[in-house]
Amino acid sequence: MQRLLQFTLDLFDPPPPPFAPARPRASTGIPISAPPELHTVNPPAQSLDQVLTPAAFRHPRANRQALLGASLVSYEFRRGKRRTIGFVVGPEGLVVSAPKWVPLNEVDSALREKSAWVLRKLDEARQRRARMESARIEWKDGTIIPFLGEQVIVVLDPRHAFDAVGAVLNTNEADNLTLAGVPRLTLHVGLPHNATTQQIRDAVQAWLMRQAKRVFIARLEHFAPILGVQWRTLSLSSAGTRWGSASADGSIRLNWRLIHFRQPVIDYVVAHELSHLRVMDHSPKFWDTVRTVVPDYAELRSQLKDEALPLW
Repeated sequence: MQRLLQFTLDLFDPPPPPFAPARPRASTGIPISAPPELHTVNPPAQSLDQVLTPAAFRHPRANRQALLGASLVSYEFRRGKRRTIGFVVGPEGLVVSAPKWVPLNEVDSALREKSAWVLRKLDEARQRRARMESARIEWKDGTIIPFLGEQVIVVLDPRHAFDAVGAVLNTNEADNLTLAGVPRLTLHVGLPHNATTQQIRDAVQAWLMRQAKRVFIARLEHFAPILGVQWRTLSLSSAGTRWGSASADGSIRLNWRLIHFRQPVIDYVVAHELSHLRVMDHSPKFWDTVRTVVPDYAELRSQLKDEALPLW
């Protein structure tokens, strides 16, 4: 069975160029396969204030730590079948991966070399998390959700069951509510006013996922002929760190929460995944392919990274 090639679009910028340590001769050293105990990289000289009150970044599965500048970074360390030392900063923190044959002192050296990039990305991730927390949705009558870049007011409307749909978006501006004097779209949900937060959340999410599938299919059908590719199936994902993926067999996966963004941002992600059906990597040729249908993809990619969605 043909092996499927899968490429993903991450929430964050791609990692820096991999650190490629010199591979030892076969006669020296023993491959290390088990994760080491929690260990601290020997730091350069620090001021007293830095030592007493370092900033802290901790991965929930941390098994090693390093003092980088004035910041104590506890990270997840993995061994694997790879050729270089890799660094990935995600919502949970820093993950460092290394080949089995690389000694720990080389891992420590590579981490110090990339410390500026690591600290910058960890700080960006922390700020993003703070913005998401501040915009956390309270599931109640009158709450506001983003939909295609617009603010939509959720209205509990027990007068209607809306058949099997569960919710209806009111597009009649005269009938919509106002926010700061500006008319806003309203999503009328067929629930009583004493509905639980979970009931409201489930109903709104179900409606958003239906809209996401409708919009995604329309944009796939728009861009696929232009790119000269054929997609076969679409599935919605809820991945925490990926917006989309594409497989060589034409299968496309898109994160349903993209429906919160403006359509140009959605178009970028759709075009990105479809372009992988022509170029199965992230080479200059791939980005040239994306550019043919989304010329301003770099700006849209930045918006995708910088605009924090509210937590559910």
